Amino acid sequence: MIFTVTFNPAIDYVMQVGDVEFGITNRSKTEEIHFGGKGINVSQVLSKLGEDTTALGFTAGFTGEALEKAVNKKGITADFIRLKKGNTRINVKLKGEDETEINAAGPHIEEDELNCLFKKLSALKSGDTLVLAGSIPASLPNDIYEQIAKLIQNKGVRLVVDATGDLLLKVLKYKPFLIKPNKQELEEIVGYEIKNDEQLISAANILKQKGAENVLVSLGAKGAILLSEDGKIYKQTAFKVDAVNTVGSGDSMIAGFLAGLKNGYEYALKLGAAAGAATAASSGLATKERIEELINEY
Repeated sequence: MIFTVTFNPAIDYVMQVGDVEFGITNRSKTEEIHFGGKGINVSQVLSKLGEDTTALGFTAGFTGEALEKAVNKKGITADFIRLKKGNTRINVKLKGEDETEINAAGPHIEEDELNCLFKKLSALKSGDTLVLAGSIPASLPNDIYEQIAKLIQNKGVRLVVDATGDLLLKVLKYKPFLIKPNKQELEEIVGYEIKNDEQLISAANILKQKGAENVLVSLGAKGAILLSEDGKIYKQTAFKVDAVNTVGSGDSMIAGFLAGLKNGYEYALKLGAAAGAATAASSGLATKERIEELINEY
């Protein structure tokens, strides 16, 4: 079973607009509503690819109820913890010639509510996979990923981490099965501009030496590179698509990679790249049909 955790899920309200002028009433041309968060996105794509997955996390208020209903309607198994106060956040995304996002802070998570999550994670067993993805609310300690890594370290659970900065660096000593930085995030970690594949591989190797078993570096329109636990380097060119919306592409890549692992690292990387591209070419998350189309085309 693949479990995902979304600490701060959201309802994304996406509006297509022209030029936004402050101080007056602006009107949108079209609107879309998307329910998710990075972990939930991973679970959605995993479910579409036929993998058993459960989405964990926190919801609150009437917006949380709406998100839960939407997730259940998509056929995803979810085991959310309901918070006593606040509302699941709504993020506003304005798309015109420029793209502007206004992301809400999200509800406060109390210590006893966080302990409920720890109890659920303590029940994970050998062979399970746990995906930790995205930022965390201000009410949680900044070492929360590290706490979870320590909690499951002797259980035989494969840990996947998609995060930046200290959230990522602090878990490396627990030997996560997979991490997925992009080029910019990798540059921030190593402190220099990466100009070619040789430098990229060298930077990714630093994270392997710190403990990561597999390092998957997403390169957007340039594809992806995997430094695997077997010591090999796999490269995947990008699938050529007309990008519509890149939100969720990285989450889709993780889902595709995990779904493809049963057929080896080379195929896992290919399926991950196809899933990421299929999402980039869609207004929402990738469909199984579109992913398979891309796989069959190349």
